[in-house]
Amino acid sequence: MESTRIDNRIGIRASAEQIWEVIEDLTGWQRWNPYERDIEGSFGFSTPLRFREVFPDLRERHVQASVSEWIPAGKLIWSEKRGFLSASTRFILLDEVEKGATIVTNGITFSGLRGELFHDKHRARIRPAFTDMNERLKALLEG
Repeated sequence: MESTRIDNRIGIRASAEQIWEVIEDLTGWQRWNPYERDIEGSFGFSTPLRFREVFPDLRERHVQASVSEWIPAGKLIWSEKRGFLSASTRFILLDEVEKGATIVTNGITFSGLRGELFHDKHRARIRPAFTDMNERLKALLEG
């Protein structure tokens, strides 16, 4: 069984630590991420995250995921079982390529037969949201 990955990469003139400070402030996510709203939870292995997922032209979803991996100033990964034969893994990866310059990869992987079929169909609606998130994060940090 294959998986479908949708992501965006962007260079930001900020350290991984500066970017991480913005990411770990869950109450401030709306400043750069209007697609995952009202986020509740904390970062820790297997800790729950709850939020509303609002991608353009798709129905709103209430998400109950759990953090599967996190490294401060490095990565945040959370997973969710989306239903019968469908799961997703969300990720934000930080790669500081030089002092004060970081590549941010922000995306989602869908797996399972139903996940692949549905999200292959809606990739064109979802991809721009990840581009927008990264551009907002860049503007917030470089602005």
